[in-house]
Parts: sequence; C-alpha cells; structure tokens
Amino acid sequence: KLLKNNELSAAEANNILSGLNESLERSLKEAESIEHSSITSFLQETWKGIRKASASDFDSSPATAVNKDILLNIARKIHHLPEEKKFFRKIVRLHNDRLKSLEQHGKADWAMAELLAYGSLLNEGIPVRLSGQDSQRGTFSHRHAVLTIEDSEEKYIPLNHIDDKQAHFDVLNSPLSEYGVLGFEYGYSLASPHSLTIWEAQFGDFNNGAQIIFDQYISSGEDKWNIMNDLVVYLPHAYEGQGPEHSSARMERFLILAAEQNFQIANCSTPANFFHILRRQLHRPFRKPLIIFTPKSLLRHPEVVSDIKELSQGGFKELLDDKTADPEHIKKLIFCTGKVYYDLLAEKRSIKNTDTALIRLEQLHPLPEKTIKELIKKYKNAGKKIVLTSGSF
Repeated sequence: KLLKNNELSAAEANNILSGLNESLERSLKEAESIEHSSITSFLQETWKGIRKASASDFDSSPATAVNKDILLNIARKIHHLPEEKKFFRKIVRLHNDRLKSLEQHGKADWAMAELLAYGSLLNEGIPVRLSGQDSQRGTFSHRHAVLTIEDSEEKYIPLNHIDDKQAHFDVLNSPLSEYGVLGFEYGYSLASPHSLTIWEAQFGDFNNGAQIIFDQYISSGEDKWNIMNDLVVYLPHAYEGQGPEHSSARMERFLILAAEQNFQIANCSTPANFFHILRRQLHRPFRKPLIIFTPKSLLRHPEVVSDIKELSQGGFKELLDDKTADPEHIKKLIFCTGKVYYDLLAEKRSIKNTDTALIRLEQLHPLPEKTIKELIKKYKNAGKKIVLTSGSF
C-alpha cells in the first residue's frame, strides 16, 4: 500500500528490509556467543538472602516445633475473650471447649492447630495474610478468626492480641472472583517473601475460576521469569454429600501440572502435620508455592486430633507410617492420603484386619521417594502387594 500510494520507493523498502535482516543476524551471532545466560529478577532486593530450592531439599523437612509453654500461652491469649465485650454465647462456649481440650488433655483439633500455626508465626514477627470467600469464619465454621460483638458492628480478631511486639494478622472475606483474588494474592506474595500469604477457595473446585493463574503463574513462574513465590492455596476437598461443584478439588489436575519441584502439593491428615507444613513455608532458606487439599468432615472428626507434643517436637512428615502395624506380619501395604485413610481405618477395624498397613502420603509432590523406598524395605513380607488407593486422587 505504501508503494502504491508513492509514500515509499522500492529502493527504500529494500533498504529497510536489508537493515532489519542485518540487525537480526547480528543479534543471532551475539546470542550464540553467550555461554551462560540468566534472567535477572526484578525483585532481587526483596528476595535477597533467599535461594532457589534443589531436589535434595525435599528429602526431609526442617524442625518447625514450638515450645509447649509458648503454644499454651498463645492458645490462652487467643481463646480468652475480653470480658467487657459481649460475644455470642455459642462462640464463647466454642473457645472455652477448645482451650480446655488443649490445657487439660493436651489435644488440638484442626482449627486449634491452624490457629496455633498462625499465632506462633505472628509471635516470631512473621506477618500472616489469609483471604478467601468465607475465610474469617471458615466455610465450615471451624476457624472463627474474626468475632462479631453482639448487637454491634464491632469486630474482634484474637490473633492480633497475642503480644505487643507481634506481627499483624490480616484475614479478609473476598469477592466471588477467584481469578482476580488469586492473581492479587500471587502478586502480594511475590512482594512479601517474609510473610505467610494464603488464598482459600470456598470449595476446592472453585479453583476452576482461576485456571490461568495456576497454569501460567503459580506452576511455572519460577522457570519462566526466575521469580520465586511462597503463596499457599487452601482447596477444601472430599465428597461429603454436597453439590457436584462443591466436592472434589481435582487433585489430578494439580498433579499433572507438577514437575521438577515447581510447587508443593499436600493433603495433610493430622492437625500436627498441617501446623508444621504452614510453619515450614517460612522456616526454610528457599520458597515454593504450596497447594493444600484441606478437609471438610475431618475438621470435626473425633480421631483427627493431635497431641500437643506433636506440635512441640519435630516437623512436617511427608509420609506417616502405620504405628499399629507389626512389620513381620504385614502382607499388604496401602498408600493413601487425606480422609481416605480414616475410611480405610474404619473398615480395617470392622473386619479385624491385622496383615495390612495403611501408609499416609501427606506430600504428593515433590514425591518423598527415598522415604517411600525405605518404608517398603521395612515391610519386607508385603512383597509386591502394594496398593495406591484410587480414592486418594
């Protein structure tokens, strides 16, 4: 068109084309001469002192235990409500019962372990941010991180009343826009590697509304742009008689995305392991995004409690062995994860089975291969009778 309108001559057009080709050739030769190339992160100063992870970093987890007395102090601070404020009686009773269970019996349910994880990090000066569609109360009414004062608009956040020198706790109820909110939290965690940033779906399969963020950012951002990230994503999982879009978080979708330690995928079955995996995010010299398939019915399951010793000792366990199994008499190993374990345990007791060991795979990626192999050797009489339950995924 330029030639037709006499705005450019054929000679001028050829000169432009030749100049462009010469420029491309020079760039190609220059690129070929570079032996080692790297992408410089635009967040170098923000992430100073934090290194990238290697495969060996996932062979085991660091100690993330918190002293028992400190845990009890935090629990008392967040469960003793100010007397001058009028809270709903049901909430007061819930707080009293939860604290009583920990103080008198040394037992922590899922909500208590979760709140203690946040509280212990805040007490160490590490900010915690949690957003989601019903995160203040918790979709299944287990968290109660924000309390409403009766007959008023006033709100009270117990986790911000632990100590004068503590870090700040933010918990936000977000709009029903998974794509926008998850994208924001991903960006927030990029700029704050020294805080715990969490996005919680109301139901696990609501992650469908944010597919692009998972595919193009969380799973691949480090490889594409040389930027680390430590965002935690809670996806409530399991078929509990609710609607088709309120059930499974589709573990297989995330396992398909998993490769080369690009992110962590977990399905914890005990409050203690959930406590430790949250603390682990900030107690390693590197950062990785974490996808956790959180439970529904297990939030109040009578067997899903942990002794306070499990919180005050050790760290996250990628694999949970069957403590009741006698290796000499075990003929079959069943690897499972999440609530499936408790279903299998109930059936095992019902039929009085003693020759099967139930092994819980708590971290699905990176897969703890060394630990798995060591455990299989331990149960030498199981032979090839090793089962990975399809119900896990």
